[in-house]
Amino acid sequence: MNAVSQTDQKPTLILGGGLMGLAIAHQLARRGTSVRVISRKRSEAAGFVAAGMLAPHAEGLSGALLKLGQDSLELIPRWVAQIEVDSGLSCGLRACGIVVPFRSVDQRDQYPTFGYGVALDRDALEHELPGIGPCWTSGLLFEQDGQIDNRRQLMRALERACVSLGVQFLEGGDVKEIQRDTSGFLKGVVMESAEGERCQLFCHQAVLACGAWSQRLMPELPVFPVKGQMLSLQGPREALKRVIFGPGTYLVPREDGLVVVGATSERDAGFQEGLTPDGQKQLQAGLESLLPAAANWPPMERWWGFRPCTPDEAPLMGESSIPGLWLACGHHRNGVLLAAITAQKIAEFLINGQKSTKLLHGFYWDRFTKGHP
Repeated sequence: MNAVSQTDQKPTLILGGGLMGLAIAHQLARRGTSVRVISRKRSEAAGFVAAGMLAPHAEGLSGALLKLGQDSLELIPRWVAQIEVDSGLSCGLRACGIVVPFRSVDQRDQYPTFGYGVALDRDALEHELPGIGPCWTSGLLFEQDGQIDNRRQLMRALERACVSLGVQFLEGGDVKEIQRDTSGFLKGVVMESAEGERCQLFCHQAVLACGAWSQRLMPELPVFPVKGQMLSLQGPREALKRVIFGPGTYLVPREDGLVVVGATSERDAGFQEGLTPDGQKQLQAGLESLLPAAANWPPMERWWGFRPCTPDEAPLMGESSIPGLWLACGHHRNGVLLAAITAQKIAEFLINGQKSTKLLHGFYWDRFTKGHP
C-alpha cells in the first residue's frame, strides 16, 4: 500500500462528493482551507436525485429541526449567490411558495406548522392550484418556502465553484478505513483508487459526508438508507406555479415546465437498486389525485435514490467519536434544505476549533444513547 504523504499543511479530507460534501468543501475553500474531496460515485448521491424542495414549513417540521431548517432557509439566498459568483452558473433557486392540500379543515388546522401558513378554503386552493383534484377541500400556503433545481443546476454549479477555488477531487476513490494515531486522534484514511490501487492519505481533520453509506465507515452511526423512486413530466410552461406537497406525493414545477414527481419512502428496501412496478404505481396514483390533468403529460425520466435516515429523521452533525473527524450525514429528506447551514457550521467548526453550538445540540451522533444538556 502506498503512503501518500502531504506537506505539513495537510488538506482537509471530505469523505463523500455529494451535495453535503461539495457544500462543505466550497465553504472551506472560500475561507482559504486546502480541501480534497474523495467521491466513490457522485451520481449515486442523494443531492442528484432529490426534488430540491426548501420546505421546513410545508414539511411540518417541529422543534430543533424546524429551527435548523428555518435558519438554513434564511441563509440560502446568500449561499446560492456565493456559489453562482464562484461558478458563473445559475443554481435555479425559486421562491415559488408551497401549497399543502388537505381533505378536511380539521386536518389543515391541526398541521404542526399551521401558524406559519396562509389558510386556504376550496376556492382559494383552486386559485393557487388550478385543476387540483376534487378530494382536496382546503390547504395551507407557505409563501416563504420554495425550491432549487439541484439535479440539473445546483450540483453542477457547486462542482464548478469548488474547482474554481482549487478543491482537489479524487473521483472513483473508495474509502476503506478511517485510521487513528496512538492517542486515538484522526490520522488519515485508507482509500482504494478507481484503478484498484490502495493508498494511505494523511490528514489532521476530515468530514464524513457519505450519506446513506456513512455507517459502512463508522458502524456506530445510526444511519440507514430509505429508498425513494421519482419521475418527471413535461408540462406546459406556467401550468403549475406552486409546489404541491401532498401526503405521500409532491409535485415540483421547474421554470421550463418540467414537473418532478416524488417520492416513495421504502424503509425495507435497503440498497436495492432499480425501479419497481409498485413504486411507480404509487407515484401515478398520487399524481392523479393531486392534479388529474398532469396524468396525461408525457413522462421524461424515472429514477431512484437512497435518503440517509436516522431513527428520529434528523441529521448527525458535529464531532464524531474520533477527534478530528466531523459528521455531516443523516439529513434524510431535508438534505437540500439543510446544506447551507450544515456547510456553514461545519466550516466554522473546522476553522475556528469550535466544538459545539446551541443550534446543533440536538444533532450529536450519540444522542440516542446519551443525552446532551
